[in-house]
Amino acid sequence: MSVSETIHRINSELPTGTRLVAVSKFHPVDAILEAYQAGQRIFGENWVQELCEKQPLCPDDIEWHFIGHLQTNKIRQIVPFVSLIHGVDSLKLLKGINKEAEKAGRVIPCLLQIHIAQEESKFGFSIDECRNILSDGHLKDLKFVRICGLMGMATLTEDTAQIRSEFKCLKNAFDEFKKNFFIDEPAFCELSMGMSDDYQVAIEEGSTMVRIGSAIFGARVY
Repeated sequence: MSVSETIHRINSELPTGTRLVAVSKFHPVDAILEAYQAGQRIFGENWVQELCEKQPLCPDDIEWHFIGHLQTNKIRQIVPFVSLIHGVDSLKLLKGINKEAEKAGRVIPCLLQIHIAQEESKFGFSIDECRNILSDGHLKDLKFVRICGLMGMATLTEDTAQIRSEFKCLKNAFDEFKKNFFIDEPAFCELSMGMSDDYQVAIEEGSTMVRIGSAIFGARVY
């Protein structure tokens, strides 16, 4: 199945309110343009250098999402054009984004990354850490960051019940934080969970953004 056919098939499966982030890391600009011609406008990249190389070569109306682990010394490179940063996993990183966004005269939409998987290699706040940061009011002084929701990655396993349980946990955290901290903020509406192998379960558990790469573009070219 071609990139175009796969884009159309996946989009036909998505319920209203759920969007596809086409993960284009390690794939050439030609593949991005093929997906673009099929109507795809949201693309996700994991590496700052790769994103900064691709962005000028692609159409201006692409919405670039940074979905990898962002280092504080790389923030300024993507702040001028990034549409959403998915993986904000520390207060230090949030403050760094706020600082660079102020310099750029932008407010940067961000998702708080929650660690829901069993693998220690994955990044993210614990739910308690995130709750404490929101309770302590640390974010009120960050005028150039807009918290738009949560992001998480399930354990890499074939155990669908475990994956579903982890997604449920993230959805419950989203609902709690929305009710207790963002009830009057319509921008807090995104739940980014689900990748090529588990996005259908994520959709069933309330995902509003699925991040799909290999299922669209095939095996990555490293």
